[in-house]
Amino acid sequence: MGSPIRPVLRQRLGWPSSRDLLAVGLPAAFVVAGAIWFGLKASRFAPPTRIRFASGPDASTYRSQAEKYRDILGRYGVKVDVIPTRGALDNLDKLAARAADVGFVQGGLAEGRDLSHLESLGSLYPQPLMVYCRVDQPVELLTDLRGKRLAIPPEGTGARVLALKLLQANGMDKAPTVLVGLDAAEAQKQLVAGEVDAAFLMGDAATPQIMRSLREAPGIQLASFRQADGYLRKFRFLSKLTLPEGAMDLGRDYPPRALELVGPTVELVARDDLHPALSDLLIGAAREIHSGPGLYRNAGEYPAPLARDFPISAEAERYYKSGQQFLYKRLPFWLASLIDRLLVVVVPLLVVIVPATRLAPAIYKWRFRSQIYRWYGALMELEQEMRGNPTPETRAAVRARLEEIFRAVNDLKTPPSFGDQLYVLRDHVAAVRRRLDELGGATARAAG
Repeated sequence: MGSPIRPVLRQRLGWPSSRDLLAVGLPAAFVVAGAIWFGLKASRFAPPTRIRFASGPDASTYRSQAEKYRDILGRYGVKVDVIPTRGALDNLDKLAARAADVGFVQGGLAEGRDLSHLESLGSLYPQPLMVYCRVDQPVELLTDLRGKRLAIPPEGTGARVLALKLLQANGMDKAPTVLVGLDAAEAQKQLVAGEVDAAFLMGDAATPQIMRSLREAPGIQLASFRQADGYLRKFRFLSKLTLPEGAMDLGRDYPPRALELVGPTVELVARDDLHPALSDLLIGAAREIHSGPGLYRNAGEYPAPLARDFPISAEAERYYKSGQQFLYKRLPFWLASLIDRLLVVVVPLLVVIVPATRLAPAIYKWRFRSQIYRWYGALMELEQEMRGNPTPETRAAVRARLEEIFRAVNDLKTPPSFGDQLYVLRDHVAAVRRRLDELGGATARAAG
């Protein structure tokens, strides 16, 4: 036999109650508050108006190119802080330490570093390794220089890292070959003087003045890499470059024959949290600066989404396939940025708050219907006890609980939209009372 309904239960089943209001209001309030919080956080996702660009030494190609990027982005209201560095290796260090947002990085420098937070916006141009040699016969294999005295770039430069990789691949990084770290000007001087047998030059170090003096010096030749394809298989970051006959000096026919060279590409590397709008601006600037023809590239060949040491960012892949984002293509940067900020805030709010406003009425209906269903459950329990031939004590206990249910149902407060359900419940309570009365009368007649 069930126990009488406790007053606390009756109070809990009353309508409306503070618990019902909390059950309806709290979920909606949490959803709305969460949407507002997300919107405020998302509003910070608008593109910043200032970035740090790791460039290169004074008067270097890297520095002059970074200044071009600064001027182009300045048209859109983005300030570029050009950070002086010692070169590509220093640029990579600054990007790895998050001391710069974007910078020029030569291929082949990423080995042994945790650079998982860096991505490439594309390769900008190839940078050949030039090996000038004091020899009588043309040099086509690095092993032709084994046992010689070789001038390689000084410590801390990307060119030195590349030169050592190639020499190590040929087993020439130790005796009998002698390696001397020299800057480009000193390497040129010692090579002309015969104090070294070859000089490895690359990038800014191979200035037009130095290369001109080496071309004009008797007995000095530019080496060709006959094994260029083999180097490419071993070193993923390298490219094969062809220097056509006479490309450097048509009048002197220099070089006197086509040469095969190898070298890395220079990549525009950025942190993976760079805003997509800034990524688009930077790639657009790269196309403006680097898309022209050059000694080792055709017009329109660069910039290109070539995955070397770094993965191409998703935004860069999208740009190379379909171009700049619609808003930033059609509107001024400041206006597109404002609309972008509003969309990032408003759309999540609408997506979350609109369903939340629909959820509250559903919870409201469910809460009231659950009260009705609980009372139906209590009635069904009483009917189970009334089956068979209940004793007078059982009938008395059922009647007491039924009267308590009747009073509780009569005390229920409900909005008009649920009135029909409440009146049906009252009719069912009355029907159970009549059945209990009929059961009691039948028992009395049988006893008489």
